[in-house]
Amino acid sequence: FLKKKQYDDALIEKAGLALRSNHGLYDRFRGRLMFTLRDHRGKVVGFSGRVLDPTVKEAKYINTSETPVYSKSNVLFGLDVTQDAIAKSNEAILMEGEIDVISSFQSGVANVVAIKGAALTEGHVHLLKRYTERLIFALDSDVAGDAAARRGIDIAEREGMDMKVAV
Repeated sequence: FLKKKQYDDALIEKAGLALRSNHGLYDRFRGRLMFTLRDHRGKVVGFSGRVLDPTVKEAKYINTSETPVYSKSNVLFGLDVTQDAIAKSNEAILMEGEIDVISSFQSGVANVVAIKGAALTEGHVHLLKRYTERLIFALDSDVAGDAAARRGIDIAEREGMDMKVAV
């Protein structure tokens, strides 16, 4: 699509949408369900792709690489849509994946966001503190989710957040 629109290979690669191989560029997100990553103002800054086939032996999620406009340490999936609900309820429920956020939102739980990668950062906490002082960790109950919650609790505690962990 981008080649048909006459975008330069170097720009496509720099934007993190394609990778270079011996055969030229290939779509970094091929075979994945795509999500737009937006900053808290709603501007598209990157993409995330999720494999739906459980037999595929690749990372479940991949995100746009760090670029001049995308930094995973400063983007929370869904915040552009859920920030009013977070402020109104005075708490943010922190999840791991886009599908977690979307399904919760569709079920009427609107004060949700997802971290990118497996780490809550100081940048994320500073963003959330614009809307609330209370954070509920609802990360996956696997080893990675547990480790991410523990790291995130340390960071949020240093920033003075009131926290709970959903079991």
